[in-house]
Amino acid sequence: MLSILKQSNSGSSPSVALPRGLDFIQVLSDIAGMGGGAGLQEARAMHVGRPLSERRTDMYSFCNPGEFQSSPFLSTRGNIANLFRGSTEEGYKAYHADKYDEDKNPNGIINFGTSENKLCFDLMSKRLTQSDMNLMEPPLLQYPDWKGHMFLREEVARFLTYYCKAPAPLKAENVIVLNGCGSLFSALATVLCDPGEAVLIATPFYGGITQSLFLYGNVKLVYAYLDSKITGTSTRPFQLTVDKLEKALQDARSESVGVKALILLNPQNPLGDIYSLSELRDYLEFAKRHELHVIVDEIYMLSVFDESATFHSVLGMDRLPDPQRTHVMWGISKDFAVSGIRFGTLYTENQDVANAVASLCYFHGVCGPVQHKVAQLLRDRDWINQVYLRANHARLKAAHTYVTDELKTLGVPFLNRNAGFFVWIDFRKYLRTGTFEEEMLLWRRFLDNKVLLSCGKAFECSEPGWFRIIFADKTHRLQLGVWHFLPFYITQSCLQLWPPHSLLKLPSIPGLLCFS
Repeated sequence: MLSILKQSNSGSSPSVALPRGLDFIQVLSDIAGMGGGAGLQEARAMHVGRPLSERRTDMYSFCNPGEFQSSPFLSTRGNIANLFRGSTEEGYKAYHADKYDEDKNPNGIINFGTSENKLCFDLMSKRLTQSDMNLMEPPLLQYPDWKGHMFLREEVARFLTYYCKAPAPLKAENVIVLNGCGSLFSALATVLCDPGEAVLIATPFYGGITQSLFLYGNVKLVYAYLDSKITGTSTRPFQLTVDKLEKALQDARSESVGVKALILLNPQNPLGDIYSLSELRDYLEFAKRHELHVIVDEIYMLSVFDESATFHSVLGMDRLPDPQRTHVMWGISKDFAVSGIRFGTLYTENQDVANAVASLCYFHGVCGPVQHKVAQLLRDRDWINQVYLRANHARLKAAHTYVTDELKTLGVPFLNRNAGFFVWIDFRKYLRTGTFEEEMLLWRRFLDNKVLLSCGKAFECSEPGWFRIIFADKTHRLQLGVWHFLPFYITQSCLQLWPPHSLLKLPSIPGLLCFS
C-alpha cells in the first residue's frame, strides 16, 4: 500500500518518533480537547541533539490530526483507524478513483508509486490458468488448520530451503500462512509486544509497517535514522550500522520506552540495499545482546536482478545467534508479480510464537483454492528457474537500466542498487528551502497534475528531497514519463529558481512519471 504521510512544517528530524505509553484513548482525548482536532498541530518536538529533558515523544509523526473530526458512530479505535486512513491514503485513493488507462482513461493518474511488478503479467496469467491449478476438492472448501493446509506448509518449507540456501531442510511445522505480509507484521507485533511498547526499525522504510503495527496492537516504532553522509564506520549512503541501532535503542530506553523487537528489511525498501552476511550477523548479535526479537522481511529476495549482487537469507546462515527470537517473512506479491493474491508466510522455530500467531490466522486466513494454487506454483521449480526468474530478472534489469540512464543524462543523483522495483533518487538540490513542507507542496502539485508520487518523508527519511521511483513497468510508460515529466520539472534547476509559494502555481502539464 502506498503511504503518503502529511508533513510538519519543520525540516528537522526527531531522534525517536513514538509515544511513551500513549494509547488510543489518550490520542482521542487530545483530539477532543482541541475541539475535534481543528487546528491541532503535528507534534514533532523531539529533535536531534536536544537534551533528553527537552524532548517530547508522541504519535503524531504517524499522522496529522489537523482538521480531523471524531465520529460519534465510531469507537476510540475506530476513530484512530479513520484518522490513519485519512492522512495516509489520500494519493492512493485518488489514484484508484482516476486510474490511467491508455484507451479508457488516457487523462487519468499515472502510478509509478506503488511497489508492484507490472512486467510479468503474461507469464503469471499463463501459469496460473494451466490445468493443474484448477482443483476443487472438499478439503479446500472446508476450514483448514489455521496455520495453513499442511500440503502448502510442506511446499513452502521445501521452497524456502532451496531458495534461501538453508544448511538443513526447513520444517513445515515452523511455517505459518497468512493473507499477506502486512497481516504478518500486525500479528507478530500483537504477540511480541504489549500495547505502548515499541519495535526498532531503520529509516527510511516502507511506511505501511507503521499502520500494521499500530492499528491492531497499539505498538509503536523507534527510528534509527540513517542519512546520506558517509562518516565513521559507514562505507555507503544510508548504511545501517550497529552503532546507529545502539544509539536509537539507548535513546528510547532512557525515556522508559520498552523496545521488544527489531525489524530488518532485506532487500531494503526503499533503498534497494542487500545486507552482507557479516552485516546480518552483526545485526542479529546486537539483537541477542539486548534480548530483542528480530523480524526479517525478505519479500524481495528473488527480485535481485543483477548477477553481480548476492542475496543472503537469514535462513541460509549456518548458525542463528538467537533462533528462538528470529522470525522470517516472505510472500509472493513482489517476487511473483501478483500483489493482488494475498499470501504471506512466516518461518519461526519458536512454537510459542507460532501458536500465538496462528490464533490470529482466523482473521487473516488464505482460502483453500488459493492455497492449492500457491502450492502448485512453488513446487514448479523448473518453470520458476528456467522460465520465470530468467525473464523477470532480464525485464527488471532492462527497466532499471533505462530509468537510471535517463537520470544520469539529466544529472539527477541516485543510489544504484540491484534489488527490488525502485531507485532512491536525490532531488535535494532542486528544493529551494530544503524542508519537508516543500516536499509536500510539490507532491500535492504533482497529484493535481495526474501524477501519483510520494516523497521521502513517506518513508520517514531524515533528509528532505529524496524520492523513490518505481521502474518495474512497461517500457512505453517509462518512456512517456521521462519524456514529459523529468525534463520539465528538473532541468534548469527550476525548483531553485522559484520561491516556495510558487510551487502551488506550477503550470498544469500532464505528468507521466511518478515517484513513491
